Amino acid sequence: MKVFFEQYFDFHIMGEHFGEGFEAFLQNVLIFVVAGVIALIWGLVLALLRQAPGKKFAPVRFLTIAYIDVLRAIPLLIIILMISGGVPFLTFIPKDIRIPEWLGKPDPFWYGVAGLVFVYGAYTAEVYRAGIEAVPKGQMEAARSLGMSHFQAMRLVIVPQGVTKIPAPMLNELISLLKDTTLVSVIAFGESVLVSREILAEQLNSSALTLTAAFFLVICLPGARLVDYLIKRNQGKISRGAHIEVA
Repeated sequence: MKVFFEQYFDFHIMGEHFGEGFEAFLQNVLIFVVAGVIALIWGLVLALLRQAPGKKFAPVRFLTIAYIDVLRAIPLLIIILMISGGVPFLTFIPKDIRIPEWLGKPDPFWYGVAGLVFVYGAYTAEVYRAGIEAVPKGQMEAARSLGMSHFQAMRLVIVPQGVTKIPAPMLNELISLLKDTTLVSVIAFGESVLVSREILAEQLNSSALTLTAAFFLVICLPGARLVDYLIKRNQGKISRGAHIEVA
């Protein structure tokens, strides 16, 4: 037991490398913010395409469903490796796009962001779909009766109502996204796990990994409690609604 604590809880090593570890963790947070914002937008686009009505949009619905199913089935790590190992060699794409260095960030940063967006866009699309389908169908019928097109009704009536029903599951996806930013370490981007492993190799001690875990705990634990609170609040609303209906 003593050896275990010395290996994972050496506070001297944690203190010595705190600044280095925290700076690396901020890179995870930056990846999370960029990928999270884009994934939320991309997921909404996919959800709307999946809801497109009529036979003429059948191919669009098919391709959207195929995209969502495939991206949710393939491990994120494989997607990141495929992007980082394949995109740079697609010579028909302009170099500034296939080897991006936007906003002063190296290409592994953007390959990681792309992988997260592709995969979590699929996951968030399913969350949006659940919210949209939870809106009573009468809302769409009422909007159409007022002369709105399908897409106007979705934008002005259905989506605003659907979004209010999904904060808990969407927050869950965002917490998972934050944790999965550590996978970008496999393509040599200097985020917290990669830096921790470098410290481990230098010190022959795993305390830097424990420090990194603590950084994630500070954000993810309150997030998990917020999810629990939102779920309980939503269940309370449903219970009160059912009570009023019965009465």
